[in-house]
Amino acid sequence: MPLINTEVKPFKATVYHNGKFADITEADLKGKWSVVFFYPADFTFVCPTELGDLADLYPEFQKIGVECYSVSTDTHFTHKAWHDASDTIKKIKYPMVGDPTGVISRNFDVMIEDAGLALRGTFVIDPDGIIKVCEIHDLGIGRDAKELFRKVQAAQYVASHPGEVCPAKWTPGEATLSPSLELVGKI
Repeated sequence: MPLINTEVKPFKATVYHNGKFADITEADLKGKWSVVFFYPADFTFVCPTELGDLADLYPEFQKIGVECYSVSTDTHFTHKAWHDASDTIKKIKYPMVGDPTGVISRNFDVMIEDAGLALRGTFVIDPDGIIKVCEIHDLGIGRDAKELFRKVQAAQYVASHPGEVCPAKWTPGEATLSPSLELVGKI
């Protein structure tokens, strides 16, 4: 079953965030826009490039009311150790979620069962806890935080402008579309 327009399933986990450990549940994703950013494992190769890219753009996500969460099947202790050891990961200011049981990874259908790792999955969740964007990559394909930011902006725009949709490469301030019979075959 596709995850788009479904509610985030229940979970409980521990995060490493701003030098502390804290508990998180699916309820913490409600009331604001969220990005849940799965990656295979700490202390790897493509993962730090992606997490560092997201860390660089994190202040921009915060400005538009979005909280970002990185998730791997590592523990919160491993997240702290990686944060302490890597200059790239030290830049991270968003919560790093530990999912050692794989519950969250399974909830989002990104678990690689025979490896105990998560695929590269990116999910944009609205303030009601409903998944609006779902993108899953093979392990060797890194993601771009700027494109993710644009997708979040488009999701926010569509949510606040019923009857309008955002065309390809749309950015704020550009024209949108209002689907209608008059547009059929004219785009």
